[in-house]
Formats: sequence, C-alpha cells, structure tokens
Amino acid sequence: MELKRIHHVAYRCKDAKETVEFYQKHLNMDFQLAIAEDHVPSTGAYDPYMHLFLDAGNGNVLAFFELPEQPEMGRDGNTPEWVQHIAFEVENMDALLSAKESLEAAGIDVLGPTEHTIFKSIYFFDPNGHRLELAANTAKPGMLEELKRVAPAMLEEWSKTKKAPKHADWLHGRGEFKPQ
Repeated sequence: MELKRIHHVAYRCKDAKETVEFYQKHLNMDFQLAIAEDHVPSTGAYDPYMHLFLDAGNGNVLAFFELPEQPEMGRDGNTPEWVQHIAFEVENMDALLSAKESLEAAGIDVLGPTEHTIFKSIYFFDPNGHRLELAANTAKPGMLEELKRVAPAMLEEWSKTKKAPKHADWLHGRGEFKPQ
C-alpha cells in the first residue's frame, strides 16, 4: 500500500459556526464544505451531526464534528493538555511573531515563542479547548538528518528504559550540535 497524504483529520467541536469563524479569522483557513446527516453513514446509527472541512493549506484538511445530541465534549483527563495538539507551519519567524501579535490583539492567550532548536513555536487554544501550535522552522543544515539518523536508536533505548535517550541532547540546549 502506498499512502498519498492525509485526506483529513477530524476533531469534535462545541459549536460548528463558532469553530469555522475562529479558524477563518485567526488562521486564515478557507471553509471548504459541510456535511450534515441524522444517521452515521458507516454505522447507520442515529446521531445527528454537522461535519465541517477547512483548508489548512497544501492539500491539508482540518475537519470538525458538532454532535448536539451527545454528552458535552471533554478531554482525556489522564493526558496533559500540552500533549494533544494540532501544529501548523508558518513561513518564518516574522510570520510567527506577527501571528502572535494578532492573536493577542484578539484577546487570545498565547504561550511562546518556545525554542525547540529545529523550530520555534507559539501555543494557544481554539474555542473547543483544542491546543494549537504555530511553528517556524529554524533548523541549521544537518540537524534534521542527524535526528533521523539517531531516531531508531533513540526509540529502541526508550522502549527498554522509558528514560529520555541522550542521542539528541543538543535539541533542547544540553550540549552542542555535532553532526556525525
């Protein structure tokens, strides 16, 4: 099997209209289409929904479901809120800082920029409580290749110890980047 790309990624939303307006206004996404049904096509179960599709650029589609007859949406209380997030790439640091300024001017709390060595990012929440990240790539030549090179060894060590391997300590400021 050969995958072409992610067709879409779907999340739940509290209010379909508010969600579309947020993503249009703050992330410049184009509202592509909406599908509404009373029965779920895959199961036949009665469960009215509104399914929204937004263009996240370059063929990437972000989708949402509003489910008005289901219990109020929540989040996994066993998973820290920083773990589950949707990250979008922006052109450069100027675009990242401009986005931060625009979001804050709209009254949205923004964390960052946070230094990740290969990119810098800001974090904020949409009206549904989904954590969003905007990232600007800042990797120096050789960094991504080095991370790919050490990835299998890091995974193997992690699977045995559940402790952070030291193969890429330079990534978060512990040591200097020295490509192999």
